[in-house]
Amino acid sequence: MTDQTAAAKPRKRSAMDVVRALRQPKVAVMLALGFASGLPFLLTQNTFGYWLRDEGTSLKVIGFISWVGLAYVLKPFWSPVVDRVDVPLLGRLGRRRGWMVLSQIAVAAGLLGMVAAGPGAGLTAMGAFALVVAFASATQDIVIDAWRIEAAATSEEIGLLSSAAQLGYRVALLVADAAIIAAAQHYGWPLSYIAMAALMGLGVIASLFAFEPARADEVMHDQAPLWTPRGFFDAIVGPFIDFFGKHKALGLLMLAAIAAYRLPDFLMGPMYNPYYHDLGISKDEVALVRAATGLPGAFIGIGVSGLFAVRFGLFRTLITGSVLQGLGTAAFAILPAHHDIPTFTAVMALDNFAQAFAGVALVAYMSSLTGLGYTATQYALLSSTYAFLGKFLKGFSGAVVDGLTAAHGLLGAYAIAFIGTGLTAVPPILLFMLLARLSRPRPDAPS
Repeated sequence: MTDQTAAAKPRKRSAMDVVRALRQPKVAVMLALGFASGLPFLLTQNTFGYWLRDEGTSLKVIGFISWVGLAYVLKPFWSPVVDRVDVPLLGRLGRRRGWMVLSQIAVAAGLLGMVAAGPGAGLTAMGAFALVVAFASATQDIVIDAWRIEAAATSEEIGLLSSAAQLGYRVALLVADAAIIAAAQHYGWPLSYIAMAALMGLGVIASLFAFEPARADEVMHDQAPLWTPRGFFDAIVGPFIDFFGKHKALGLLMLAAIAAYRLPDFLMGPMYNPYYHDLGISKDEVALVRAATGLPGAFIGIGVSGLFAVRFGLFRTLITGSVLQGLGTAAFAILPAHHDIPTFTAVMALDNFAQAFAGVALVAYMSSLTGLGYTATQYALLSSTYAFLGKFLKGFSGAVVDGLTAAHGLLGAYAIAFIGTGLTAVPPILLFMLLARLSRPRPDAPS
């Protein structure tokens, strides 16, 4: 090997290099921003469903009201504005940081609005405030995802920041799914939601400590202003031209695989907490099991997923994540026969591990597909693609369980629905196997 070849070969990172990378301030900021991103999600979805079930709301209505989460799949429609326009009054913070702070304040205000409206006065006003929270949370996701990709100096840092974001996100899900249920048992739902609004302040603090990324500046300076015809066209159409210009027809297969990937996680989402309610599991037991399994499951799932990707590659990690998701979701079908605490804990542990493992794999894959100058819009397109199908179909989850109840009983209907949802892992497994084969460099391809 010549000296020139040796110099060109990248040095393998040591364990100390990884430890030093973890000590970067941007990693701590990303952890806190991941927490702020994850906190509102369940507060308009599964946790909201628990609150409504406690008030006697039907499963069908709980399923349909989960459609407020469709705000997350509409992100591409306003992500070009986030990419190109500074926030009035907050523009001095920078474009990314300004949008972060605005969206975080809006999330907190929407949560307080849900408390002020309350379920007693009817679901319309409460649902409207939940929609505000969902849109503000989706906007926050747009800008945090863009910051994560643009703040990374290398492709390795994208993986590092993605893992930090997923860890913060998983901690937030634990808070919004376990801690809040325990708090609701003792202090009631309104005070619990007020506490969640206050916790959004952590996101504001992280946004103020974040730096404004400059990696995309050169690309953005070459683009016309948004309010000009050329700038408007480039903001709306440019990200799609860039994406399909890079990936060609393979881009359609990528979008199909991404769209199907999280179906096992999404489809029965609104039914989990009503399921525990109908099984007779107390809020304290649900909170205890989630606390015991949520954070360890997230840590282990994220760590194993990262190591698995390094050792076996991203496509094998995606396929394994899909298998785990299917098994984790279908496992809930055994609870009607065995809903003792040890079995419940084992099922929750498997599900938490599977979701964390798959989440890291998908985030890393989608991040690798974006291009500078269109970061927010392209990632919003990809994340909306993976969310749209599941978030639309999950609105019918209550109607499906209700429809199966007459023939199989309520708990039997839940079990059948969970098994069917687990089987939705099969299509993404096949699609990513095909993508792996088509993406493999041909031996006779020119180097």
